[in-house]
Amino acid sequence: MLSKFTFRRPAARALLTFSALLGLLMGVGSCGGSGQGGTGTTATAPETLRLDYAYYNPLSLVLKQQGWLEKDLAQQNIKVEWVLSQGSNKALEFLNGSSIDFGSTAGAAALIGRANGNPLKAIYIYSKPEWTALCTGPNSTIKSVADLKGKRVAATRGTDPYIFLLRALDQAGLSEKDITLIPLQHPDGRAALEKGDVDAWAGLDPHMAKAELESGAKLFYRNPDFNSYGVLNVRAEFAQQHPELVAKVLTAYEQARLWAQQHPAELKKTLATEAKLSEAVATRQLERTDFSNNTFGAPQRATILAAGDVLKKSGVIEQTVDVTKTVNELIDTSFASKLPTPSPGATAAN
Repeated sequence: MLSKFTFRRPAARALLTFSALLGLLMGVGSCGGSGQGGTGTTATAPETLRLDYAYYNPLSLVLKQQGWLEKDLAQQNIKVEWVLSQGSNKALEFLNGSSIDFGSTAGAAALIGRANGNPLKAIYIYSKPEWTALCTGPNSTIKSVADLKGKRVAATRGTDPYIFLLRALDQAGLSEKDITLIPLQHPDGRAALEKGDVDAWAGLDPHMAKAELESGAKLFYRNPDFNSYGVLNVRAEFAQQHPELVAKVLTAYEQARLWAQQHPAELKKTLATEAKLSEAVATRQLERTDFSNNTFGAPQRATILAAGDVLKKSGVIEQTVDVTKTVNELIDTSFASKLPTPSPGATAAN
């Protein structure tokens, strides 16, 4: 059986307050958007800071509900605007069109954006989820990836489920040409599977958990290693011009990450309320979501690189793209590296 990701921190003893985190991060103002530590240029503060929230990113829901950023930025007369992302493809579209400053995607999806000229930087890991798998209806005869040959499969292009599907097909000696891909947004893909309009679906939580629990969908192919990490991205220009605001956003995200680990019941309620889910569906999604790491390390890079190789092989990104170089340009550790390492048992302030 596949192991599930769970909350791992013990009860809090030390108090890691938002203000303390912010104070430690203010020194980041001289850091630029370059992963190699380039120098930023502080510009006039914007009137509004725009972030996405997404049901596949529970930390964004915590931030939106708690209002920590709003309270902090009110001191600078900066408003906070929240924009719903239905998938990584939408978050990338919003970033590329400058309708948001920060967007949450899968790491491999961010690579597609960067390879296609979207000037973004991946600056923070918000989760390690097993948020995607290949699904069929309860009465389907499909048992393996090889059985998808010639079948109609729903997926959202440019997202982790789509990339997961490509990697699974490649491992089975198949490609997208061996199936009929039905491009649908995640909730529409679930609906198509439930109606029998498609034979299989590359699912995404919480829609996948909902289909699994409420309509009996079967997750016939799971592989946690093919799920790329949840990453927070920022527009490169914004990071260069407003490094102090990037630091504040990461401070708030870190507060949300610590809070999520120490308040699992409240987190479940937040997810269920914001995404309009039953408690059982929210529980299933969170059972396979790990919030214990915020850092881009070797495993995170390796997962994105492996996805990049398949994306290149599949023609999703151009053959001329240097995947390693693009990943290095995408990942920027200069901001998150300034986040303090919480001591064992540390938590965020309520």
